[in-house]
Amino acid sequence: MTNLMSRLSGSDTKPQLTRRGFLVSMTAAGVAFGFPQAAQAAMNPAVPSGTPVTPNGQTFEPSMWYWIDADNQVNVNIIRAEMGQHVGTAIARILADELEVAWENVHITHVDTDEKWGLMVTGGSWSIWQSWPVYRQAGAAGRTALIEAAAAKWGVDASKLTVRDGMITDGTQTISYGDLVAEGIDRSFSEDELAALPLKPHADLRLVGQDVHPLDLDMKTTGQAIYGLDAKIDGMVYGVPMLPPTRYGSSVNSVDDSAAKEIKGYLETVVLEDPSGTVPGWVVVLGESLYAARTASLEISVDWTAGETANVSEDDIQARGRELIQGETGSILHTEQPDTSAVFDAASDTLEAEYTTQSVLHFQMEPVNATVFQNADGIWETHAGNQWQSLILPTLATALEVPADKIIMRSYMLGGGFGRRLNGDYIVPAALASKAAGKPVKLVFSREEDAQFDSIRSPSVQKLRMSFDDAKAVTGMEHHASAGWPTQVMAPGFMPKGSNDEPYDPFAIDGADHWYTVGAHRVRAISNDLANQTFRPGWLRSVGPGWTNFAVESFMDEAAHRVGADPLQFRLDHLKAEGINAGSAPNAVGGASRQAAVLQRVAAMSGYGKAELPEGTAIGIATTFGQSRSMPTWSAAAVQVAVDAESGEVSVQKMWLAFDCGTVVDPDGARAQCEGAALWGLSMALHEGTRIENGNVVDLNLGAYTPLRLADVPEMEIEFLESTEVPVGLGEPGTTVIAPAIANAIFSATGARVRHLPITGDAVLAALKA
Repeated sequence: MTNLMSRLSGSDTKPQLTRRGFLVSMTAAGVAFGFPQAAQAAMNPAVPSGTPVTPNGQTFEPSMWYWIDADNQVNVNIIRAEMGQHVGTAIARILADELEVAWENVHITHVDTDEKWGLMVTGGSWSIWQSWPVYRQAGAAGRTALIEAAAAKWGVDASKLTVRDGMITDGTQTISYGDLVAEGIDRSFSEDELAALPLKPHADLRLVGQDVHPLDLDMKTTGQAIYGLDAKIDGMVYGVPMLPPTRYGSSVNSVDDSAAKEIKGYLETVVLEDPSGTVPGWVVVLGESLYAARTASLEISVDWTAGETANVSEDDIQARGRELIQGETGSILHTEQPDTSAVFDAASDTLEAEYTTQSVLHFQMEPVNATVFQNADGIWETHAGNQWQSLILPTLATALEVPADKIIMRSYMLGGGFGRRLNGDYIVPAALASKAAGKPVKLVFSREEDAQFDSIRSPSVQKLRMSFDDAKAVTGMEHHASAGWPTQVMAPGFMPKGSNDEPYDPFAIDGADHWYTVGAHRVRAISNDLANQTFRPGWLRSVGPGWTNFAVESFMDEAAHRVGADPLQFRLDHLKAEGINAGSAPNAVGGASRQAAVLQRVAAMSGYGKAELPEGTAIGIATTFGQSRSMPTWSAAAVQVAVDAESGEVSVQKMWLAFDCGTVVDPDGARAQCEGAALWGLSMALHEGTRIENGNVVDLNLGAYTPLRLADVPEMEIEFLESTEVPVGLGEPGTTVIAPAIANAIFSATGARVRHLPITGDAVLAALKA
């Protein structure tokens, strides 16, 4: 990210030009690059310096999701966060296609918080899936109302009119949407009328599924997009946090800032009092500049009393997970036959395995930050990138001790999210510091502070069992999974209940409730209380399915070898579209048969089982349904790896992926999402993982924590199966198939079965000796 302070180079007194400054000066063509001021609304990535699109003359708002003006401009309101995925472009095209307007007349506005928008969240690969019916219906309402207005004006039957690119005609005369809007339209729809509106046949969609110019691309490539780190409010001061020794339970005994008072620009050190309990034991150092605040913080001594988890380690958390799995606690998910006791008692053979994963950090590009102040109207304004405004808003209200309607959250670009900014906890200390100081505060975390305060993906332990009869047929399967639960900690109201009436976190068990027909099937989700107490578990790209599917697909591979079956055929034999796995409308039409189709496709793409490969080289396969049974994105991967016999190091040579995500709304965006997700999956499979020691993560920067490097990026082939079904999510499913495909490839290449993520060379060598 661009450093906000100008830097001098040697004896040259001219400020060094930043990359963004260069881009702006070379491409802006006279457009001034400005910082957002307090009075501005959403800091839009789609328009210069966040300037909102303003209507010309009369407007018509068929729904709250957009307006049309007298110039044929269409402005679409977007509640989703933009973090590089062009989500506004994808959603706007859904509406524009149904509304039937020219793409060059479409604009987007990423809106600020308001109760009318309902749930404001960008995560779970939900954005397109949830927006598809809403924005299509909204577009149909506008098209219907405008056609009716033209029919009334001309005294003709509305069914005789046609519309294209915002121009309505009866064959002899033509009128634009803008002209009709200028004359005034007053048309509203009841809920029943909206539901009854006819939508375009899939074959008539002209923007959906086609490549269009992204509406926010220009601002990104010219460097004019506004991020949270760019926020600047008149009269603001800068803050840096000093973090306590434990995430919970710490308290401040004393602060000595005597040495800091010698630092030019140092203002004060604030001990936060947080009624919400989000940042207990926190200290924020304030300065006239970020440099002054940061430098002063190095001279300040804080004496803390640590919380109860000060000595907790990763091994302690995993040991607690195993202990819980051996017990009876947890939630039993709804399956057709969750009682497996009879089939295991009668089994001729059983298979059992344990799979574990390490803690994983987000390490998004832009460290978390927030600028907060109370404006002249008494409203608290927050300026930050955030993925789930609806989640943190009530917490902010509690922390500031004001009603939620006294807070407005301004929307900014996210310099990387990956789920970290679903938890907006980093806004709370900025708000409390601003309240204590009585002035705007811009709180900026260093990379190390960001890592220490991260909402990490919890380490996990999983135990899987399978039973077989005399004919080697599968008669039952169990999956017991223990980890920290982010939804339990931060949004317990979103947790459904299992068949035993116990709530569970779907983001810590989705994927275990697979689409294979295995007879009796017991899935048990277990909250690791020690993990929840030690850190704040978070949602990280793919969440639970990133590790539950590692276990499921590795285990299916093990089961195939146990009974002497081909791993591909074994999977296909158990992907039966029957019973609970038959699928249902609207999201899971076809059920397991669609998962089988992507698996067959990726096997054909890769030549799985047919290619002649060198010794130590093999192709592994895996298939998942992406995120959840309620929104399945049928996914499959084949990965070719080479294993060094001496070091055990694994190199990935090529990856093939096939997806059935229903209707592909944005082809370029879909491919980019799947490429990024697959590479994230590769990174977590072979490279990413930290550990908890003394109650905190040990890796605080990218010197010790080493994600996938550019030199390790393999060739990829990605295909989407043709479909006219409901579009579902693509931001995360590609992540879920890579790790098990790699593990299965390692086994095929060497005979070594690895059951822990990340997979290291030492682990491969140990498995070879086992």
